[in-house]
Amino acid sequence: MTTALHTSALTSLPLLARGKVRDNYAVGDDRILMLASDRISAFDVIMGEPIPGKGALLTQMALFWFDKLGHICPNHLTGQAPESAVSAAEAPLVQGRAMLVKRLKPIPVEAVVRGYLAGSGWAEYQHNQQVCGVPLPAGLKNASKLPEPIYTPAAKAEVGEHDENITFERTVEMIGLDLATRIRDLSIAIYKAAAEFALTKGIIIADTKFEFGLAPDGTLVLMDEVLTPDSSRYWPMEGYAEGKNPPSYDKQFLRDWLETATLNGQPWGKTAPAPALPAEVIAKTTAKYQEALTRLTS
Repeated sequence: MTTALHTSALTSLPLLARGKVRDNYAVGDDRILMLASDRISAFDVIMGEPIPGKGALLTQMALFWFDKLGHICPNHLTGQAPESAVSAAEAPLVQGRAMLVKRLKPIPVEAVVRGYLAGSGWAEYQHNQQVCGVPLPAGLKNASKLPEPIYTPAAKAEVGEHDENITFERTVEMIGLDLATRIRDLSIAIYKAAAEFALTKGIIIADTKFEFGLAPDGTLVLMDEVLTPDSSRYWPMEGYAEGKNPPSYDKQFLRDWLETATLNGQPWGKTAPAPALPAEVIAKTTAKYQEALTRLTS
């Protein structure tokens, strides 16, 4: 991608919604063109500057994982070329950065799986030896591998709002025991398979989140993106050690910079608008995403 795309403006399809990264367009009443922009968000705030090529990298990585994990769970891909859904003039705008997917009924649960203690999970563990209500053994450290991956769902929030951590029991109240159980068990199975493969490429997937939808016939389908650095915590094995924050391929570099950033002479309060990103932060973030994709797929 030679030019970065912050916000798409296709005219050959009606816009359904804009997320933090993706712009979704209706294709008839049964499909969606999911276009990954180069936007990046941190602390649930969308940055003003795009990360060149990020949308294409995310799309390539999601397609890679959908293909590799298709035997575990059906996904939302139609197998049709995204370019076929737009005008010839707009085909270059979607090439490489879009997926043409089935239109599903979204389930309002973020299916989060954690295999390592990190981020907010580590902070909570220090307070009460639990993560999102799941008790854990004593003596774990920052970045410790958990005895078994744990499922810590969240309720999906509107753009700009924080997802709310909830218990498995709460998901049962929301969507019923059968569906809640299937989502939990599928999420853990997908995470385990992906994490095992990533280790063969020298990458630790510390945690991730999945989204699911229901097809008209009731089939449970994996949707949105899957196992990208936007939805997962990626660590290189060679920098990993218990007791400290490992270097990462995800947005942690950007978050670390934002923690010390200022806006109008004051420390940034993690609310919109975000401070302007320096060129070196944009370049380093781009390089992190590219390295993750290269290592994973080479």
